[in-house]
Parts: sequence; C-alpha cells; structure tokens
Amino acid sequence: MSDARRRAFRRGFRDCSPFVLVVIPYSMLFGVVARDAGLAVYEVMSMSVLVIAGASQFTALALMQEHAPVVVVLLGALAVNLRMAMYSAALVPHVGGASLRQRLLMAYLMVDQTFAVSVKTFEEEPKMPLDQKVAYYFGCVMAVCPLWYVCTFAGAVLGQAIPPEFALDFAIPVCFIALVAPMMRSLPHVVAAGVSVLAAVLFGWMPYNLALVVAAALAMVAGAQTEYYLQRRAVRA
Repeated sequence: MSDARRRAFRRGFRDCSPFVLVVIPYSMLFGVVARDAGLAVYEVMSMSVLVIAGASQFTALALMQEHAPVVVVLLGALAVNLRMAMYSAALVPHVGGASLRQRLLMAYLMVDQTFAVSVKTFEEEPKMPLDQKVAYYFGCVMAVCPLWYVCTFAGAVLGQAIPPEFALDFAIPVCFIALVAPMMRSLPHVVAAGVSVLAAVLFGWMPYNLALVVAAALAMVAGAQTEYYLQRRAVRA
C-alpha cells in the first residue's frame, strides 16, 4: 500500500472514530435484546455477521417477537434496508471504478456510518484518486464494523449482568440523529424525512410494524419526485 493510500486509510479511520461512542452501546443493546428474545448466542452472532445492519436487525427481531410470518419478517427487514440500495447508487460515481472484489466487500461492509462519512468526504473532494477513495472507505469500515461484531457478542454474553441504570437504548436515537441531521442538505432529503415520519405515525395501526414498510416506500417516492420536480424546474429556467 502506498503512503497516499495509508494516509487515506488512517484519515477514514479517524473521521469515523467518533461513531464508536454510539456503535458500542448500539451493538451491545442488540446482543442483549436478542438474547432476551430467546436467541442463542450463535444465532445472535449469525444475524449480526450475515446482516450487519442494526436497524433491520432490530426490526426483524421485533417482528419475530410478535410471531409475524416469515415473509413479513423478511419484508420488514428488507424495507428498512432498502436505503442501502440508495447508498450504493450514491457511491457509484466515486468508487464504481474499483475492482469487483473490492466493490463486493464494500457492499457487504456498508453501514450507515461508513456511508455518511465517506460520501461527505468524496463530495467535498471530487478529485481524490480512486485508490485513495477506496482506502478511505475501508478506513471508515475498520473504525466501525469490527466493534459491531465484538460488542454484539459482549452484549449477548454479558447483557444480563448490565445494571438497569446503565440502559443502552439511548444509543439508537442518538446514532440516527447523528447520521440523519448532517444529511438534510437539500429539499428532497427534507421531504423524504418528513414523509417517512408522517407516514409512520399515520399507519402506526398496521400489524407487524408494517407501517415501516409503507413509510419507507412513500418516503423514497416523495424524495425522488421532489428531486425530479426540481430538475425539471431548473431545465425550464
């Protein structure tokens, strides 16, 4: 690895390191909740290693506790994770030229934190060489993903010993506020966020948390339509 790529890797690790403060309790909380739901330690770790997406894992776990059909569990988790498809599309202009092996690994290790930090840097520095962008991305990954595995295991094994006054559930809203707030940089983003919140409230009566599926779909449509409208208005102008 060249010196430039090493520097990019270290910079990515450093830039994503603040998220450690929420990744540790967030992942431990999943381990605790999953064990309370009746999953064995190996089942908890299998889900975390295969899925590596906290929001969809919590969604699937909640649906499983409600004895939802398998199809509904998969659909709910998929709906929550559809944002990863949008993340991938946003990263294509920056790292689409990487090798297939690199792109496959980047796709597997993509989480909210690594995407948010890396895409912000790539947009601010469009002239960064491809190899340095890839190194930067993996630096972000190394700051987050290994901790996700380790702390999920710790939560699953030691969760029952954590005193109630040290509750970990604060990490979920803090994590997503930290991720979403800096991303509200345009009208389509704001519209999509607003529609998702409104739809989740209006359709909260639906069984098996299907309101999440409806809210996610409506938010994506609203955001896309808003962006399309702005582009058409710019062309006419």
